[in-house]
Amino acid sequence: MKFKDYYEVLGVTRTATDDEIKVAYRKLARKYHPDVSKEPDAEDHFKEIGEAYSVLKDAEKRAAYDQVGKQAKHGQDFTPPPNWDTGFEFSGSGFDDKTAADQSEFFEALFGHHARGRQSQNMNAKGRDHHAKVMIDLSDAYHGAKRSIALQMPSHDAQGRIVMKERILDVTIPIGIHAGQHLRLSGQGAPGIGAGTAGDLYLEILFKPNALYRFEDKDIYMDIPITPWEAALGATVSVPTPSGSVELKIPAGSNAGKKLRLKGRGIPATTPGDLYVVIAISIPPADSEQAKEAYRAMAKAFDFNPRANMKGSS
Repeated sequence: MKFKDYYEVLGVTRTATDDEIKVAYRKLARKYHPDVSKEPDAEDHFKEIGEAYSVLKDAEKRAAYDQVGKQAKHGQDFTPPPNWDTGFEFSGSGFDDKTAADQSEFFEALFGHHARGRQSQNMNAKGRDHHAKVMIDLSDAYHGAKRSIALQMPSHDAQGRIVMKERILDVTIPIGIHAGQHLRLSGQGAPGIGAGTAGDLYLEILFKPNALYRFEDKDIYMDIPITPWEAALGATVSVPTPSGSVELKIPAGSNAGKKLRLKGRGIPATTPGDLYVVIAISIPPADSEQAKEAYRAMAKAFDFNPRANMKGSS
């Protein structure tokens, strides 16, 4: 996927005001409108201009776009970093599902899941719901926690430039929440219209990267290194799980990649997840003459060729 520099598309600077962006868009839209322009690629230009404007006119999308694309150049290969929008509070303003469907792959990769329905224009309508991604520690899902979470909410200043406003929320993390679930904070979205109630804030939960554990729904996976003799002869080893250490029996003859299931040791729930321990065989270094001699003795003791069943292509 190629990066789109929306500022370059509209011919404005990154510090351009709302009015400057609007003027540039209108000028280019008139120039490349398919009903007016005679250029063969006018329709493509017109769509690209419209897409750029749909992002840069919207404070939330523009601020998020500036963050994710600050080091990228127009036309270069680009992949959004994982969870690049964590901590941004989106109201979903500026796009509806039909508008989002007409945009490019680049737009869809960044903003497709933020295309929400527009707020009702009734005199006493409920405020628009807001959405944000937040990261928590895996231990919070096992034990529950109270956390202060900072969210960035972009808006415009008096000169039409983007400013970031931060708000801090005290959030209770319930035991058993897992990645992809949402916490609903009632009344923490946009204010209502007239006598309408405020919208809600939905926090999508993600787990912070963890050096020991991987996550899949309510199940947890971890690698456990063992020695060749523990794999061959069997052993009992101590495994550090998020809910405490467990003595795990390694069956004799275990191969690398073998999964051992610890039932109910995954994320707590009415039906808790499981924890899967994946065997990884760690080879001791031959860093002394004594160690080298031990390996030579092994080579003589075993009539074993792990490549015996490998055949070359004909």
